[in-house]
Amino acid sequence: MKAKWLSSIWPALIWSMAIFILLVIPGRELPEGPEVPSLDKIIHAFLFGVQVWLWCIYYKKGGKFSSLPWLFFLIFLLSSLYGIAMEYVQKYFVINRAFELGDIIADIVGSAIGWLLAVRRKG
Repeated sequence: MKAKWLSSIWPALIWSMAIFILLVIPGRELPEGPEVPSLDKIIHAFLFGVQVWLWCIYYKKGGKFSSLPWLFFLIFLLSSLYGIAMEYVQKYFVINRAFELGDIIADIVGSAIGWLLAVRRKG
């Protein structure tokens, strides 16, 4: 049996809010971990990829706009803009966080991967 909860708006909405919360944590509050090259970028790509995938699945399964072929691409664009906006939020409003072009690139790449996975998903 397929998970019906994916057709609910809640997973996508909660994930999008979680991204906001994670990205506005002040830098000094972030846990120190082992130094893994590009881990920050991998996390950004994962966060935004899952976000796009969840929103696409919501509209594919439960939304009333599931038949619009351009909707998934619009979700990809909006997620990418959300990533860009969050970098400016970090730069101007979050203590010890900075604007990073690499994070924007990771957000866009992750969003594109989420979009491609959703487009290729059957059903």
